[in-house]
Amino acid sequence: MAYNPESTAIIVVDMQNGFCHPDGSLYAPTSEEAIEPVNEVIEAGRDADASIVFTRDVHPPEQFDDVHYYDEFERWGEHVVEGTWDAELVDDLDVRDEDHIVVKHTYDAFYRTDLEGHLDTHGIDDLLICGTLANVCVLHTAGSAGLRDYRPVVVQDALGFIEEDHREYAVEHADWLFGETTDRVDIEFQ
Repeated sequence: MAYNPESTAIIVVDMQNGFCHPDGSLYAPTSEEAIEPVNEVIEAGRDADASIVFTRDVHPPEQFDDVHYYDEFERWGEHVVEGTWDAELVDDLDVRDEDHIVVKHTYDAFYRTDLEGHLDTHGIDDLLICGTLANVCVLHTAGSAGLRDYRPVVVQDALGFIEEDHREYAVEHADWLFGETTDRVDIEFQ
């Protein structure tokens, strides 16, 4: 199916130094390997004049100090801390001034961010979602998009992950429950 560039956004999830660079706090080699495929998705969107949105997972140092239950630093270790190199988008991405950058503080890029307002303001209905990690931030963002009546399409060959079965789970779950999946080669704009 062809996408209308006027109502489609490329959502690039958390392609940051902390996840994609060998010196990052939560580096996964497949996240680094996803940089080129993600850039191909971005390029296809740019060529068609679709919107490009990058998310950044950023944690203030004190974010989990007084939590009742869920502490990401306890689960994952300290990572992508606000103001650090770890939290910056990886240099090899094609990020431009006209792109929208969403700073989020948890897995879901819609939770307490301006993402929904930005998409609605720009008439966006369809989301081509790529980035890292497939079964964490990509999956939670795609699921949240579907619940908000956007059409989430996970680009399955432009994802970072820790284990291959994590990617497979995320892709199968997205396709089965709330969205669709595609490959880079199948992305066409009308």
